[in-house]
Amino acid sequence: MALTVLCLSFLVMLLLGVPVAFSIGLACIATFVVEGLPFGTPFQMMISGMNVFSFLAIPFFIFSGELMLHGGIADKIVNFARSLVGHMRGGLGLANVMACTLFGGVSGSPVADTSAMGGVMIPIMKREGYSAEYAVNVTTHASLTGALMPTSHNMIIYAFAAQTATGVIGSHVIKGVSIGDLMFAGLIPVFWIMTCMLSAAYYQAVKFGFPKRADGTSMIEKFPGWGTVLRTFVAAVPGLGVVAIILFCIMKGITTATEAAAIAVTYSLFLTIVIYRTMNREKLLKALAKASRTTGVVLLLIGVSNMLGWQMAWLEIPETISKMLLSMTHTPWLMLLYINILQVALGIFLDMAAHILITTPLFLPLAISMGVGPVQFGMMLLLNCALGLVHPPVGTVQFVGCAIGEVSVGQVMKTVWPYYLAIWTAIQLVTYVPTFSTWLPSIINGHFVM
Repeated sequence: MALTVLCLSFLVMLLLGVPVAFSIGLACIATFVVEGLPFGTPFQMMISGMNVFSFLAIPFFIFSGELMLHGGIADKIVNFARSLVGHMRGGLGLANVMACTLFGGVSGSPVADTSAMGGVMIPIMKREGYSAEYAVNVTTHASLTGALMPTSHNMIIYAFAAQTATGVIGSHVIKGVSIGDLMFAGLIPVFWIMTCMLSAAYYQAVKFGFPKRADGTSMIEKFPGWGTVLRTFVAAVPGLGVVAIILFCIMKGITTATEAAAIAVTYSLFLTIVIYRTMNREKLLKALAKASRTTGVVLLLIGVSNMLGWQMAWLEIPETISKMLLSMTHTPWLMLLYINILQVALGIFLDMAAHILITTPLFLPLAISMGVGPVQFGMMLLLNCALGLVHPPVGTVQFVGCAIGEVSVGQVMKTVWPYYLAIWTAIQLVTYVPTFSTWLPSIINGHFVM
């Protein structure tokens, strides 16, 4: 009865358009009432879920990304990418992929990446002979790399959700997950995705003859010279330095992830105010307001998801799902395929933070029993969540891109398959080739990572 109330009330509120955080919280409260549990318990769970020191990294990373966004870093990254590959067939598309990947490392957010790069690149691409569908698809899918970058606050959320994970894989004892390991684990998948996106963008540019004028003739830029490439690179390096600072501090053990995030904010303020001098009072207030709103939403989701996690443990939902999947198969590769399919399906309807918080306690114990460590599973989960961001009917990132490009989602989806294929290949490599995500953190951090 309690499980029925929990699931039905959550689904009904989602269908009515109630925000995900409130849907989760109200569904949990309704279930507590039905079970006759103390009414103060869910609120205690919510407060304890948010009252975690390491969560200070979340507002810091979000604020750092907003400072970079409003401080004009995006323009310098675009100029560098365009000078490097803008003269090739589909050059603006290739430059867009590179710029989105680089800015994803600065912002740590696919939505912020799409907003920043899309606002700059999509109108330019439309004006210079590229279709709106092509411009939107290139931008939205390349922006997904922000979910795997060291500045991603979603990694912090996953580390929290996975902190109680325990188990044994071979001779290795699993106890939670290291944020430092996660930050390095995403770098090779990001490089793979960027390479695949470049290939997809070039393929479609050749196929459709982009860029082209209204009369069908080609309009390809001239290479500006290596001197211009060097100048634009030097201008972009300080903005990209925030990624290097975070990785260096964590790799050398100088700071924790929370302290590194605070350093990132200080560096971003210094860079945009003193070095570039692009930050003014109005932009700073906008960055503060946006970071505050985003942080509030994320922390509320964390609080209600902790409430939901307690409720699921009380109702033994993870054990039930594990038994159901194990009744279907005991073959590890097939079990992981089922998990990926379920993750993609859930990612269509859930926001990324909510997705991570809800599904980690459901699937991580099962993945560990199949020989998949928490770092490898984290990369699987983040990629599946990212894919959901560009898939209707929710698809937050895709809707942002379509709004900027002034094109319908239905029109964009007609030519989306090469970009989906790029993300899907990355998911399969992370799932079935463990070293694809664990080799780099194992080498850099000097211990075996799973």
